[in-house]
Amino acid sequence: MQNVLVGYDGSPSARHAVTFALDLAKRFDARLHVLVVARAPDWGAIELERKEMIDYELRHANEVLDDIKAKLASSGEQAEFDLVVGQPAKEIVLYTEQHGIDHLVVGHRGHTPFDRWLIGSVARQVLAYAPCAVTIVRDPASVKKRRAKSEQRSSEDASFF
Repeated sequence: MQNVLVGYDGSPSARHAVTFALDLAKRFDARLHVLVVARAPDWGAIELERKEMIDYELRHANEVLDDIKAKLASSGEQAEFDLVVGQPAKEIVLYTEQHGIDHLVVGHRGHTPFDRWLIGSVARQVLAYAPCAVTIVRDPASVKKRRAKSEQRSSEDASFF
């Protein structure tokens, strides 16, 4: 393994994905790549709205990128950083292909079942199309919340009968 990529959006699961990817890169003495994608608006928007939306997304993406650069630099870690504009899953897969990535790490973002059905998730799309191994990292806090809700529903169901 020579190249590890982490798709980073600043979310809690993405922060955990960076930790995982960094550990993986260290274990295999691989180069760590960090990719931030500024989401491009859908083509249905009028030109002026598109420009404003892209400017907003670029400002946000640059803030996210500056944040992760600072965190890694403060801990003495080295990485290659890139920022692109586009649809996140597509851009992550393209980057993976163009840079010879051996292992891709992304955070899991929770959506409602309807959102997943309607638009899917970046993690799901990346998993379907990436040409290399993929690890999807969940935020431990969201896993705890989901388990607690599930246990609560189970106990409510049991008390119903």
